[in-house]
Amino acid sequence: MRNAGLYIEARIHASLDDLWARTQDPSLHQRWDLRFTEITYLPRAEGEPQRFRYATRALPFLGVAGTGVSAGEKERPDGTRTSALRFSSPSRLSLLAEGSGYWRYVPDGDTIRFLTGYDYRPRWGVFGAAADRVLFRPLMGWATAWSFDRLRLWLERGITPERARRNWLAELSVRAVAIAVACTGFGYGEVVRLTGPFAPLFFYAMPLLTLVLLSLALLAPPLPTTPAARRCLRTPPARTRAPRLLGTLDALDSPAGLENSENPR
Repeated sequence: MRNAGLYIEARIHASLDDLWARTQDPSLHQRWDLRFTEITYLPRAEGEPQRFRYATRALPFLGVAGTGVSAGEKERPDGTRTSALRFSSPSRLSLLAEGSGYWRYVPDGDTIRFLTGYDYRPRWGVFGAAADRVLFRPLMGWATAWSFDRLRLWLERGITPERARRNWLAELSVRAVAIAVACTGFGYGEVVRLTGPFAPLFFYAMPLLTLVLLSLALLAPPLPTTPAARRCLRTPPARTRAPRLLGTLDALDSPAGLENSENPR
């Protein structure tokens, strides 16, 4: 059974040029995109697609690297822009073997629909396919959506990616503490004692209060300054097709062959 490709869309109130710059400049891209820790462009001839190297840290002690090739259309008759890429990782430690995808920038009133569609081939045989379907693919979808919302906060509110990450960690910590208190009842005894003559009433109301606290921790919407994957559309609104630009990259050799070459053809 073939897995469906990933689709993520965010609506961003920003200028098209600013959005293009923060997604096409590798030094800016790697700041907001949770999937990458480093992106480096390789030298290229004028008019050639851009080749690049990328690295991501799957675990604190485990890094995975790969290579790719990308091309962009900054000026289109309909006012939209498109960027497409192909990528691969030669590392046997990487579940992701190779894939391709695109970004579209679609002006829509006072917002821009910034959307991506991509898919990849996992390695490790049957085990890899199962791990991808159950864990890795949902995680990649979440990481992409979370990153798109972090980019939105940077463009709309001026909240840097580094600050947005701190906001997210702080809110996540508060929610975790609230869940722990609700599930263990830690500190409830002291609260009951402080209620004095109302202690019996409070004691019988504790199950309801626990349910309210747990519901707030799990269901309350994230703060406006905290990035959240739930703000992004995860299902295409209609049948979508990959841009023709992606087909131009298919004529190139697989980017895996770039691993031992620093210079594009």
